Amino acid sequence: MIYKSRRVPRQSFIQLRGCEHRVLAWGDPQAEPTVYLHGWADTAATFQFVIDSLTDEYPIVALDWRGFGGSQWRNEPYWFPDYLADLDQFLDMMIPNSGAVLVGHSMGGHVASLYAGVRPERVRALLNLEGFGLPPTTAAETPSRFRRWLEELRTEPTFSRFASIEDFAAVLQRRNKRLTDSRALFVAAEWSRRLPDGSYTICADPYHKIINPVLYQRDGARACWRECVAPGLLVLGGESEFRLGLGDEGTVESLARLYQNLKVVTVATAGHMLHHDAPEELARIIEPWLARSTDSSAV
Repeated sequence: MIYKSRRVPRQSFIQLRGCEHRVLAWGDPQAEPTVYLHGWADTAATFQFVIDSLTDEYPIVALDWRGFGGSQWRNEPYWFPDYLADLDQFLDMMIPNSGAVLVGHSMGGHVASLYAGVRPERVRALLNLEGFGLPPTTAAETPSRFRRWLEELRTEPTFSRFASIEDFAAVLQRRNKRLTDSRALFVAAEWSRRLPDGSYTICADPYHKIINPVLYQRDGARACWRECVAPGLLVLGGESEFRLGLGDEGTVESLARLYQNLKVVTVATAGHMLHHDAPEELARIIEPWLARSTDSSAV
C-alpha cells in the first residue's frame, strides 16, 4: 500500500526567471517558512516522510528545481549556476526581509551551501543533508570532457520506461534496500509521469543527463563555503555511497573544516537518500536545530 501523507501540502506555481516552478507548502501560510531544496532527479514532494515525522507543524516551502517534478522543462542542457539564481529570486519572493533557513539534500544542499557563502546576509541557518559537492577535477580532464559532451549532444536523451508504478518502485528498492514498500510506491508515483502508451518514465527533463562540459571546480566551492557565516548542520548517511568518492576530504573532520561554523552528525543506518531511508531519525536530529534556527530570540 502506498504511503499516505499525514500533512498534505498546498501546491502552487510561480515564475522564477522566466521558468514556471511548482511550489509545495506545509503549515501556517502566514508564517515565515523554512525552505527545503531537493536533490538531482528528486522532487519537493519526497520530503514528505520527514515533514510528517516532525512533532511540530513548521511552516515549510519547497520548490521543484527547473526541469524536475512539476516545474517547467527547458528541453536543452542545464547550467548549474541557474539554480543559485533561481534560489536568489525565490528567497526574494518568499522571505524578502530577513535571512532564510535553508534545508537542502544532495544537489539542493550543495546549491544551498554555495549560496550561503555567496550571499551570507541572506542565509540565517543552513541544514545540509549529504550536500558535500563533487570530487575534485584536473585540467587534464578537459579534452575528454568536451569530447563526451559533444557525443552526448548528438542523440536526444531519454530516461528508462516502466510498465507500472509498481515496477518502478521495485527498481527503486533494488537500488536502495532501505526503502520500504509503501515509501517506494510513494516515491515512484512522485518521480514518474505516464506516457501516452500507458507506460511510465521519470518526471524530469532528460536533458539533465547531458554532462556539463565545464569541469567542477572544488577549489571554488571551498572558497564559497568558507564565506558562509550562518550556523550549519551537515547530516551524513553512515552508509552513503557518494561520500566515498571524495576520498580523504569525505571524512567528518575534513568536511567540518570547510565551514566557519559547522556541526556534522551521522545517521548510521541511512544511505545518501537519508530522507527516504530514516525520516524519523532525521526528524529527531533536525527538529531541535530547526526550533533554535526559527526562534528569533535564539539568534
